[in-house]
Amino acid sequence: MKVRSSVFASFILIFEVIGIALFLRGFFPVPVKSSLSSKNKLSDLPAEPLSGSSPNSSRLPQPLFKRVVIMLVDALREDFVFGPNGRMYMPYTRHVVERSSSHSFVAKAKPPTVTMPRIKALTTGSIPGFIDVVMNLNSPALVEDNLIWQAKEAGKRIIFYGDDTWVRLFPKHFMEYDGTTSFFVSDYTEVDNNVTRHLDSTLKRDDWDILILHYLGLDHIGHISGPHSSLIQPKLLEMDDILKKIHGALISKEAEGSLPYLLVLCGDHGMSETGSHGGSSEPEINTPLVLISPAFKRKVGMEKPGVVEQVDLTPTLALGLGLPISQNSVGRVIPGVLEETSLRDQLRFLHLNGHQLSCLLKDSTANYEKEAGFEQFRVAEKAHGSWMKLYLEGNTSEVLTNMGKKVLKQYLDALASMSSALGKQLGKYDMYSMIAGMVFVFQLLLVLLLAMPEALSGAAAVDIPVLSSLLSLPFYLLCLLLSSVHVLVCTSAESSCYFCSLSWGLVFVAVAFSSAMFCILISMVTRRLPQGTKIHGKSPLRSSGSEWSLSELDVLLLAGTVGHTLSLAASSFVEEEHQTWYFLLSTLCLAIFQDVCRKYFREQSGSRDEEEELILPSKDGHPSTPPKAEMYSEKWLALATPPFTLLCCRLLRSLNQTGVQWAHLPDVGHWLNSSEHKVVISLLAAFCLVLIYLLVQRRCSWVSKVALALGLLGVYSYRAAVGNVLFPWQHSGRTPSKGTVEARFVYVFVLGILFTGTKDLLRSQIITADAKLKSRGLWEIYSGLVLLVTLLFRPHNMPVLCCCLLIQTLMAQFIWKKLHYDAAQTTIMHYWFGQAFFYFQGNSNNIGTVDISVGFIGLESYVEAPAIFLTALNTYAGPVLWACHLVCYLSSARGRSPVSVGHGCYCLALLRSVPAAAYIVLVTVLRYHLFIWSVFSPKLLYESMHLLLTAGICLFFNTMEQSHSSGTS
Repeated sequence: MKVRSSVFASFILIFEVIGIALFLRGFFPVPVKSSLSSKNKLSDLPAEPLSGSSPNSSRLPQPLFKRVVIMLVDALREDFVFGPNGRMYMPYTRHVVERSSSHSFVAKAKPPTVTMPRIKALTTGSIPGFIDVVMNLNSPALVEDNLIWQAKEAGKRIIFYGDDTWVRLFPKHFMEYDGTTSFFVSDYTEVDNNVTRHLDSTLKRDDWDILILHYLGLDHIGHISGPHSSLIQPKLLEMDDILKKIHGALISKEAEGSLPYLLVLCGDHGMSETGSHGGSSEPEINTPLVLISPAFKRKVGMEKPGVVEQVDLTPTLALGLGLPISQNSVGRVIPGVLEETSLRDQLRFLHLNGHQLSCLLKDSTANYEKEAGFEQFRVAEKAHGSWMKLYLEGNTSEVLTNMGKKVLKQYLDALASMSSALGKQLGKYDMYSMIAGMVFVFQLLLVLLLAMPEALSGAAAVDIPVLSSLLSLPFYLLCLLLSSVHVLVCTSAESSCYFCSLSWGLVFVAVAFSSAMFCILISMVTRRLPQGTKIHGKSPLRSSGSEWSLSELDVLLLAGTVGHTLSLAASSFVEEEHQTWYFLLSTLCLAIFQDVCRKYFREQSGSRDEEEELILPSKDGHPSTPPKAEMYSEKWLALATPPFTLLCCRLLRSLNQTGVQWAHLPDVGHWLNSSEHKVVISLLAAFCLVLIYLLVQRRCSWVSKVALALGLLGVYSYRAAVGNVLFPWQHSGRTPSKGTVEARFVYVFVLGILFTGTKDLLRSQIITADAKLKSRGLWEIYSGLVLLVTLLFRPHNMPVLCCCLLIQTLMAQFIWKKLHYDAAQTTIMHYWFGQAFFYFQGNSNNIGTVDISVGFIGLESYVEAPAIFLTALNTYAGPVLWACHLVCYLSSARGRSPVSVGHGCYCLALLRSVPAAAYIVLVTVLRYHLFIWSVFSPKLLYESMHLLLTAGICLFFNTMEQSHSSGTS
């Protein structure tokens, strides 16, 4: 069965997306949880150890606190409280930490450092999986055992104000609540005022036991302008005043002889140097934890805060309120909170925590008895029983006290070991789904590779032996074999597999597909065996039938692509992947420069190829030769293009520090964003907008040119409204606004340009086969996309867009066309440039570099669909713009045919499939290593998103090719 290259590539990509989805379903594991579906209850608590007689009562010690107020400040970094600027940012909090009855800690959050997973960690004590990053957009109700459910079951009255993620997680748990949208990051004032307005009346009331406040303003400021913004200090002072108000109210209502209160100040995660979060850098995972209560000793000076895990707060609050610990909690009680209680109560609290951790360890580890922490707990429990026997006998000697302290230390060591062991088990992988997805993806990749000679041939068509494979005996034998394996795995698997839960109809389709792909592979390999590969020094790449010739540039492109894929096997190369692309791009520029020099200096000036190139049709249809001056300028512009591209890339590398190791270093972007250089960034933004207009408007109709000019003026107006840049008549002290009107003004022109381009494109495909009209439609759609990206880019990133457009213009005019690079070579170059510009924007393989604030430009409230679209477009603007430019160039360049479009589609599919397949193998091999969660998991999500984008582009390629063929016929 013969199909066009673009159709074939689209088919492969769509099924690869399905295979990767199946792999991801198994790779993102279910977090460590108890096998019991029920929740812990007071009646299920173990008895107090007592050796030599029947067990003692299962009583809980008296609760430590009557009331608890949790003040959670989103994105509160530990240095905002404990750092050198702590006294300036939060003076009252620092006074309490240094001189009052309090305990202060640095609480370490596990990645992913995103709000919803961190709330789950704080309430369940478990470590959420990385899939919770996706679930963060639409949090379902939390059904596993958690602190809020335990408090409600115990009759505690809970009030909540703040981030509505809590309301979605605990829909029927709060006596009173008022949720605010957490994703509308443009608002950092009202979102906190909506919480604070309830405080005065609530603090005067006595009808509540737990008050939870979740403030979002600081996090929103970080997303908008970073941790060093001038808005940070006023917001932290506001939070400090709120803490002071709460503390004062709790002190005034403290009754003689009643249980004390507990005030908790904490953050769910920190904030990176760029203001984002989600990764595993120190500023993102280190958060302050301040516990304030008259039950603690009064401090006499500043002490270095201790280090605890964020999940340790869960068992501490549970025991402090007289509640059972959540059964999936991996945290351990904070010893300092218990220091003023009796030794018996301290041992009982630690015993309850140890029993809960040991039960969880039994459920999650096959050889739990070999775990050091489990054995330590059993030894401590026996020693505790001996101590209890002496205690109940009335022994009051110093020996009993020393023995109790020894048991206390044994418990603490056991808790630390068990908590650490459980924390390393991020989850249970669904290996069957992972292997099934990996087999699908690799079968498709091999078919894609074996089809390369035909796909890149002059016919741009692939002959797939589908019918012969489906009618062969091996196909039916493989179906029987794979079905037997499926039954065997699903009946013997200890844990549930997603693939086993599918209906037999879907399973049979998957088995038949895999068997058919295997038979097709065998047929294609048999057909390719006699053919070989030849390497020559001529350029460009040519293929006719089975014979291939590779130029020096082809070897570089092939070696660079394969080398990049192999480099991803090391975590350091993943963290610093931008360095790989910067190196490859620099090498590519040098190789292109060599080709340009060879063309203009080494080839004979009277060669036939050059004569054909120089003879151009005149307006009256007769051939004419361009003037010598024009030839001379064209020659030197072509020679200057590769060095100029190198210079642009070097400047862009200094604009945004990215990666992990050097992301904290200052860069040009930081310098431009400082308040002292607002005039400089204003002039730079104005210059960039003018240059963008000059580069983009050349191929547009006059209507689109006017709309583009007005849209770019609206972009500058929007940035001036939000305070990023200045108008000449505008005072720098002006209060910034949200810029909603200005942004919507730009959206109108974006939609207008896209409508005009789409109208021209449809006319060229349906009404009249006009290649010029089709070309103009494509370029107008591209210009509308450029205008939208300009609006989303921050002012300091506008030079990235300018350089992108300038390099595209120069390369298309003087390199790709003049040097006659074919579609495959041009596609690979576009792919390399797109990947490099992804990092020039300041992106990395860390999810914390995703700028979600752009998703709310022009919106007055959170609307999920446009917010996700705008955020994704801003993140992938570099690859998307280069891919769209490739579509326009291959579809509209003079002399291009549908064959070129098919070649481009096939090459894009191949370039995206190879790293995706390699990554699947890599994370499968390294699945038990903890560091893959902070390094490889975001990269795998990025690769999956790239694959989806490529699939969409190839579908567009296929549509254009089909329409062109129909119009021609």
